[in-house]
Amino acid sequence: MRIHLQIALLSVQLLMCFGAWRPATAQPSNTSAIEPSLALTSEEVVDKLVQRNRERAQALAAYQGTRIYRLEHKGFPGSRSAEMTVAVEYRSPGTKEFSIRSETGSHLLIEKVFHKLLQSEKEALTEENQARTALNNDNYRFALTGYESLPTGPCYILSVEPLTKNKLLYRGRIWVDAEDFAVVRIEAAPAKNPSFWTKETRIEQAYAKVGDFWLPISNRSSSAIRLGGHAYFTIDYQDYQITTTTPVGMPSNVAGYR
Repeated sequence: MRIHLQIALLSVQLLMCFGAWRPATAQPSNTSAIEPSLALTSEEVVDKLVQRNRERAQALAAYQGTRIYRLEHKGFPGSRSAEMTVAVEYRSPGTKEFSIRSETGSHLLIEKVFHKLLQSEKEALTEENQARTALNNDNYRFALTGYESLPTGPCYILSVEPLTKNKLLYRGRIWVDAEDFAVVRIEAAPAKNPSFWTKETRIEQAYAKVGDFWLPISNRSSSAIRLGGHAYFTIDYQDYQITTTTPVGMPSNVAGYR
């Protein structure tokens, strides 16, 4: 039972890490990779990323959507799984309301992972937590490693290294859209191992464009358990509706994506 509880707490910490990441447009594109002569430096890409994230955050006043959370553990001392569907409503500058639509599977995982996870996400919306986890030069070191053409369009690929061992930060790679300067994909690991019981944690997150805003569409994470087995955690984001906006670039007191 205690092993399962540690796995549960791990999943909460992992999601808090990704909950702090900023939204990022999924329009099909056949554009080739960025021409070297037109490429920006890593500093220029990061500066534009921070600026455009701020502008989009200022414009995004409210939205709603649906999430499906799934957690599965296989291995010692046994296997468990759970699933929860939740309606989400966000209002600027920092309010999220969750309505649970359905729950199935392990009661332990539902109570100790999913419910705690929702509460942790609300707490992560404070101005202090947003500042400590923002994707900027205060929290990360960036380096340009290449270019790639995704279905959403050409992207810059940046390596990211946290400047502190904050468990809500991560190290890995991000793909930044060359036109919107929004994150469209992340492959990473936590800056600090969330739990003694885990190792080799890997996380992938993808974003899509909803109107003028890049919002998460999927999260996939997996961890090896020291005593044997693996834990798999996923979130699927659906049915987005942008309910209130202001023109992108208009001044606002909003500090960042939620």
